[in-house]
Amino acid sequence: MSVEVKVPGVGESVQEGMIESWHKEDGDFVKQDDVILEIETDKATVEVVAEVSGTLKILAAKGKVVKVGEVIAEINETVGAGEATKKRVEISTTEKLKESVKVQAAQPKIHPLKDNGPAVHHKVMNEKLNISNLLGSGRDGRITKEDLMQAKPMPREIPKSPMKVAPAKKEVSFSHSSRERQDLREPMSMLRRRVSERLLYAQQNAAILTTFNEVDLSAIIDLRSKYKDLFEKRYGVKLGFMSFFLKASCYALEKYPRVNAYIEGDDIVYHNYCDIGVAVSTEKGLLVPIIRDVQEMNLAEIEMAIANYADKARSNKISLDDLKGGTFTVSNGGVFGSLLSTPILNPPQSAILGMHKMEDRPVVTADKKIEARPMMYVALSYDHRIIDGKESVGFLLTIKNCLEDPARLLIGV
Repeated sequence: MSVEVKVPGVGESVQEGMIESWHKEDGDFVKQDDVILEIETDKATVEVVAEVSGTLKILAAKGKVVKVGEVIAEINETVGAGEATKKRVEISTTEKLKESVKVQAAQPKIHPLKDNGPAVHHKVMNEKLNISNLLGSGRDGRITKEDLMQAKPMPREIPKSPMKVAPAKKEVSFSHSSRERQDLREPMSMLRRRVSERLLYAQQNAAILTTFNEVDLSAIIDLRSKYKDLFEKRYGVKLGFMSFFLKASCYALEKYPRVNAYIEGDDIVYHNYCDIGVAVSTEKGLLVPIIRDVQEMNLAEIEMAIANYADKARSNKISLDDLKGGTFTVSNGGVFGSLLSTPILNPPQSAILGMHKMEDRPVVTADKKIEARPMMYVALSYDHRIIDGKESVGFLLTIKNCLEDPARLLIGV
């Protein structure tokens, strides 16, 4: 009996995905609950496990875009592990014979490898030996292993194209040493496709403006230097900058509720909670997991939530639920060295805060002295349909005041 392996449903808005990798090969024996492949959707990567034990028959290749519910493999329960191994050997042997036929077609004078015994066949194929002009000393002119001592390697085949790239490979590189002009084509990942759609949607459906300010982070740095060791010892995570920015954002969002709202039809939908997305860069692209009810969290809880998502991103374990919702987003381009940028909205949200590289710059202090201070430019991109310029400037100024004087966060002024 064969059991069909179908593309699972992973969310109402997800209708298709791309086969990212097969963990098993065609003809392998798989056990129930073994992970047999990974499917990349526009929001997350999903592992598909075997529902039963049996022999796997793959029906859709790596890199293929498949629909939810589509049959991509079958598992034959009637074939046991031993028989599956035998079939794998037969498949492998068939593939080798096909390869030998290709070699024979390219070199017409080659002795039929099947007539020379498995040891000779193995050595010729592995070492790619040219036996087209070799006289066999064995029975009926068969080639022996001793005869192969005189054989030379086959000439290296020149590829028709200067580069060959697997369709689903994620990273590619060019040979700049070659004088030949090169082009490369690879399929766009499902995540990248979805990000592209959302970026275009945001640009075409919102009146996006950006306002800027700069923040003196001296007070935050002093706090971190003073308490970082005690903080890490007690909570098991490092005290970073992001938790301060998220707490300052909550205070500013409470003061300017439209920044925490979004447009739905002809209505403005307000929220009395702060579900803040933190942009995370992964090998596959940008993901924005949501930290929920940040207004109820302390610095340690925020840092632990950020660390948890960082671990999930590294191990490719961020789920659809982690990405759902969100009323506001914070993006830190400074970790890549960005000095200034205009972040783009994450629909349906109405605003996003951009952090940037911190660097020492000369600043005129209150007593008219010039000092080097750790400064950071911050940017607020917002939908001008719902947020006025006065609100956006006031919001960013509130962020600045909270970070330059963190005591404000404690006493609420």
